[in-house]
Amino acid sequence: MAGPTLQALKIYWKSLFMVLFPIALLPIFLTNNIAEMRCLYVVCLMAGFWVLEILPSGVTGLFPIIFFPIMGILDTRTTTMSYFKESNMMFIGGLIIALAIEYCNLHTRISLRAIKMIGCSYRRLHFGLVTLTMLVSMWISNTAATAMMLPIIQAVLEELEAQGLGKMYEGEVDEEGQFDESTKRPTRVTMCFYIGTAYAATIGGLGCIVGSGTNLVLKGIYETEFPKSNGVEFNKWLAANVPLMLAIMYPTWIWMQFWFMGLWRPNSEDAKAIDVGKEGEKITRQVLTDKLAEMGLFTIHEVLVGILFVMAALLWFLRRPGFMKGWPDLITNTATGDATAAMIVVLLLFIIPARYDCTREISLKLITWQYVQKKMHWSLIFLMGGGFAIADGMKASGLGKMVANELNAVTTYPKLVIMVVGCLIGAFVTQFTSNAAVANILLPIVASLARKAKIYPMFLMMPVNLSCSFAFCLPVATPPNAIVAMSCNVKTTEMIKVGLLVEVIALVMLLLIFPNLGSVIWDFNSFPDWAKKD
Repeated sequence: MAGPTLQALKIYWKSLFMVLFPIALLPIFLTNNIAEMRCLYVVCLMAGFWVLEILPSGVTGLFPIIFFPIMGILDTRTTTMSYFKESNMMFIGGLIIALAIEYCNLHTRISLRAIKMIGCSYRRLHFGLVTLTMLVSMWISNTAATAMMLPIIQAVLEELEAQGLGKMYEGEVDEEGQFDESTKRPTRVTMCFYIGTAYAATIGGLGCIVGSGTNLVLKGIYETEFPKSNGVEFNKWLAANVPLMLAIMYPTWIWMQFWFMGLWRPNSEDAKAIDVGKEGEKITRQVLTDKLAEMGLFTIHEVLVGILFVMAALLWFLRRPGFMKGWPDLITNTATGDATAAMIVVLLLFIIPARYDCTREISLKLITWQYVQKKMHWSLIFLMGGGFAIADGMKASGLGKMVANELNAVTTYPKLVIMVVGCLIGAFVTQFTSNAAVANILLPIVASLARKAKIYPMFLMMPVNLSCSFAFCLPVATPPNAIVAMSCNVKTTEMIKVGLLVEVIALVMLLLIFPNLGSVIWDFNSFPDWAKKD
């Protein structure tokens, strides 16, 4: 009897959870039916559904539209407005610009040329791949950056294996010489390339505000909680986080070289496995040359998309550069945000033709709406919107203030201690669920805590937000991790072994660099007037 019951639970546990979990949470507000507790019920409900992935994360993000009006927290009009704040529109605009780069394959051409230039030994190749993945991931989604690099890695490793200069996989082989999928495991060299690419994509996403949806969650919640502040500015984000990104990436690269490729261990099996000599470098260079030859010459499509990409970056940077008047101030007195800059470029992408032989046939534009519809991260848009709605609901109901009051004892600790605890919580929880979902739950609480403790909000909110991206230990933690784990059959234990130290590197660098560098960019010793009022 127990066997069939357990089997049924394995199959239907999500359905049972959907029924029982909301009922189990009812005492939260039934014992004290006030707006704060009703809002807490919705937040706990969404947290449970997000962490256990009971429904697609974007669907869970729609819960506030149902529950907030019904439970008297926010009306429908106000709740739905949370889903299209400036941060979400900037995310949509930035994603369309990134999709335009993918559409014309500009990113692949630049990456191939750069890797070929850096060098083709195993160490140099790995250095080039993680560097390029990191830089690309600053501007396009981490998932897209990972997916772009994997075919390049696979082609190089397969060619080296074909020439007898390395092995991609180990395991039992059938009569036809094919690996048995149940025993097929990547070699340590293969794991170094694949896992390194996933980590580089995640780390690169820290460097620029458009590099990750989690970054824009901070922008949206910060500007919701503190509407009179200057918000999260593009150029200040770069100044604070590009050095941090580099400080995490290259110690991570060194650690992976030591762990997988025998760096400083010249007599180890790992070091011997990557000693391919000049012949191996020649083969690798030829693979890259062949791939570039397949792409042909630069097209006008790629050139125009590249120009518009640079234009977008300049518009974001020069909106409020600090050393001169921003371009919106020269045009209008109306507040103009980063979403406007993004949409200017998006509009041009849909207007400008990709080819100029228009006399013979109608030319497609630099990007098509069909491609955008197919590739757009709709789920993340609704997930982010759900987080912004939570922030608005916590503010309107008073839940944020109530949580801060409950955590009053915490406010007596030094602000650096509060930051460390917040970062540790974010980095731990994000191993098991979506980075953006964790940020959506934590950041409104951290904002209320900063207000209560009279700490400059950015001092706590940015590092906690960044720590929500430090998901290096499990394949399920991020899409890049999942992609590489599935692509080359990486064991979870292997990712945990290498990822734990990467986690430590990321947290140590964050806690060493951000308080010091951030204090140059923001006045962390003050508590501004705009942060005082709820």
